[in-house]
Amino acid sequence: MIVVIDYSVGNVESVCNAFRHIGCQVELSRDPAQIAKATGLVLPGVAAFGYAMEALGDAAEPVKKAVAGGMPILGICVGHQLLFDESTEYGPHKGLGLIHGTVVGVPPVQTVPHMGWNQVQLPKGMDLFAGLGPAKHFYFAHSYHAQVNDPQAKTAMVDYGSPLTASVQKGNIYGVQFHPEKSSRQGLQVLKNFHEICRR
Repeated sequence: MIVVIDYSVGNVESVCNAFRHIGCQVELSRDPAQIAKATGLVLPGVAAFGYAMEALGDAAEPVKKAVAGGMPILGICVGHQLLFDESTEYGPHKGLGLIHGTVVGVPPVQTVPHMGWNQVQLPKGMDLFAGLGPAKHFYFAHSYHAQVNDPQAKTAMVDYGSPLTASVQKGNIYGVQFHPEKSSRQGLQVLKNFHEICRR
C-alpha cells in the first residue's frame, strides 16, 4: 500500500485518484503507524515552500525515518522541493534534507511561473522513466526549482530558456517538479513505475 501524505497542501486527492486509476492501493494519511507500514510514500503539494513545511509539521519525522530505512518516496511539485535542504522562497526555510540542494526562483528569462507542457530529457538509469524513451512532455506549474548539489543524485532537466531540474533520483528518493497526475499517459506511466519500485 502506498501512503500519500495528508497535509492539506494542494493536490492530494487528484494524486490519490491517479494512483487508484492505475490499480494501486493507496491511502491518504499522516498517521505515523500507517507511514511506517507503507510500501512507499508520496509527498505531493501545491503551495509556498515554507507554508508546506509548516503544514507537514510532525509528519516530517516519521517520513524521514521511513525513508532512512529504505522506503521509497516520491515528491511531487512542492513535495519534490521539500526533499532538499532549503528554499529561498519568501525567505530562508529548511526542508527535509534528504537530497543536498537549494530551491531557488526560476530565472526570469521567460514568463514566471513556468506553466504548461514542456519536454523533459530523460537520461538512462532513472527508474521513474523506464519505458518512456529519451524525452517526453510533462505538465509544469511552478515559480521555484531545485539546484541540486548532491553527487549521489541523478537529474532530468527541462529547458525553459535556462535548464531547470525536472526530476531527481537518489537511491530510494524520487522527486518530480512536474505533475504526473496531470500529464496524460506518460504521467501515469511515471506513477506506474513508482508503484513497481515500491513492490520490489
